[in-house]
Amino acid sequence: MTRRHTHVTSQVQTQFKFPGLDDKLVQTQYAALCYRIVKDKPQILLITSRGTKRWILPKGWPMKNRSPGQAALREAYEEAGVIGRVAETPLGRVPYLKTSESGEELPCVGIIYPVRVALLKAEYPEAGERKRKWFSRKKAAKRVLEPELARLLKTFDPKALKL
Repeated sequence: MTRRHTHVTSQVQTQFKFPGLDDKLVQTQYAALCYRIVKDKPQILLITSRGTKRWILPKGWPMKNRSPGQAALREAYEEAGVIGRVAETPLGRVPYLKTSESGEELPCVGIIYPVRVALLKAEYPEAGERKRKWFSRKKAAKRVLEPELARLLKTFDPKALKL
């Protein structure tokens, strides 16, 4: 774990409060905001969650021997078939509750990394478990449940990125 990652994680763990879950440690996941440019306008790729089928970003747990951005890119491939480039500077952080397979709610924070999509593979590890769809920023923001994520999607500007 790098010094920078440790610093980000410790900030995340103290910044967000989850009513009724204050005694639980906030877990960190890395998420990919996958985008493409069509007619000079960004489109954002959302996928469905496996359990509730709600629209989300691809995300997963930290991975040994991968930077946070590379872990987000790997999750984008596994969950959505994305081949692309990731920026190692996060766009922001989004708190949410993740429901475990046992039904327990885990307080989490997703650190969001931008991924410019070059290609979507037809076959990928979770193809049979999820749907994927491109949305405008505004429509993507309306489809997600987390208000912080909706704000981030609505204001996302890829022109500032070097991807």
